[in-house]
Amino acid sequence: MKNSKNLDRRFSIAPMMDWSDRHCRYFWRLLTQQSLLYTEMITTGALIHGDIERHLQFDPSEHPIAVQLGGNNPADLAHCAKLCEDRGYDEVNLNVGCPSDRVKSGFFGACLMNQPQTVADGIKAMRDAVDIPVTIKCRIGVDDNDSYEALCEFVDINAQAGCEVFIVHARKAWLSGLSPKQNREVPPLDYPRVFKLKEDFPKLSIVLNGGLKTIDDCQQALQQLDGVMIGREAYQNPSMLQYVDSELYGDANTELLSAMPSTINSSLAAAHRFAEYMDGQLTQGVRLNHMTRHLLGLFNGQTGARAYRRHISENANKTGAGINVFMDALAKLGTPS
Repeated sequence: MKNSKNLDRRFSIAPMMDWSDRHCRYFWRLLTQQSLLYTEMITTGALIHGDIERHLQFDPSEHPIAVQLGGNNPADLAHCAKLCEDRGYDEVNLNVGCPSDRVKSGFFGACLMNQPQTVADGIKAMRDAVDIPVTIKCRIGVDDNDSYEALCEFVDINAQAGCEVFIVHARKAWLSGLSPKQNREVPPLDYPRVFKLKEDFPKLSIVLNGGLKTIDDCQQALQQLDGVMIGREAYQNPSMLQYVDSELYGDANTELLSAMPSTINSSLAAAHRFAEYMDGQLTQGVRLNHMTRHLLGLFNGQTGARAYRRHISENANKTGAGINVFMDALAKLGTPS
């Protein structure tokens, strides 16, 4: 089987429901060529009973790209992992961290941290079914099952099942009393616990998720861990991604950053290239606002950014909105609001 460590996991962008769709990932790839990208979580039920092509569609430029699955049935997970491998994904990741009501009712996501053997059965089934890496994204604990010993037991059982990569959101999940949004903010971060996990399981790849906001944050974490994963910050302030390749990989994105070194210029370069993509997608029936929504934070802090956002928000959702709406928004940059 393919070694899970073959993929460079120094920097990845988290799976985010309603955010990390194929249009957003295409845009991110314009900003960083090296980062490992993740899909939104896709449930096994959605693939078994739904539109497989719609759920698994991606552009070849998105490589390296991982798909995140939600589920708990080993046979279903194995079947879906094979579907993903057949369509060219580079990794299958199992969601063991999402705290939403939807995943609780379906008995997957964070609640599975209470059932490490159930997770291990799914991991083994997927490992037996595919040659691409099978990984886990989890929390440091759930509800009152939040001891370091319980986390180590979870990791150990699943490592024995064949999982070599654990992406750890350094907060525990509260399944009762906190919303999914609060679960990303209220439980305190515990980076030392993740660092210790790497010390105690040195042969595993341990990736840190949660609370990371800057390239400097990432560089500090990488001194002790194998990788970092950023979610909301990458979405809300995507211009930061322009520095990932040069600062974390020593490999500048020559098409954007080295050619146009200022943030505003390289962001504009990415925006214009994404406009070409959007133009093509519009001819296929994709609505403009389904794509422009991912670029609202691209020019945060720049002169004219508010007018840019306002123009998109007010016009991109209109019936028949075309690429001219986006180009008119770009024209407002550099002009005080």
